[in-house]
Amino acid sequence: QVQLVESGGGLVQPGGSLRLSCAVSGSIFSINFMGWYRQAPGKEREFVATITRDGITNYGDSVKGRFTISRDNAENAVWLQMNNLKPEDTAVYYCYAAGLYYNNYVKSPFNSWGQGTQVTVSS
Repeated sequence: QVQLVESGGGLVQPGGSLRLSCAVSGSIFSINFMGWYRQAPGKEREFVATITRDGITNYGDSVKGRFTISRDNAENAVWLQMNNLKPEDTAVYYCYAAGLYYNNYVKSPFNSWGQGTQVTVSS
């Protein structure tokens, strides 16, 4: 089993900052992709950012220049630094990870999501 646990959400004023964290646990062999998605009420889940094991990053157009994704391969953790937050950034943010884990001693692929953390940007 692979589990993802997010933390760091909360209420912040427009223009403020938040840092989200996500820890991956389980019998992990390797994590290739880690990333963040978000879902606002009444909307579909939206891509925010991803990062490969080699540190190659990709961002959604709406967050470019404001958000920064980073990871620690040894700690199986990923972070999302969010600056200059806007009301339209309000959403539940989900951590995502894909890679290989040991399933009964056999390397098997996984694609897992966290439970989500609420980010609210409001004055």
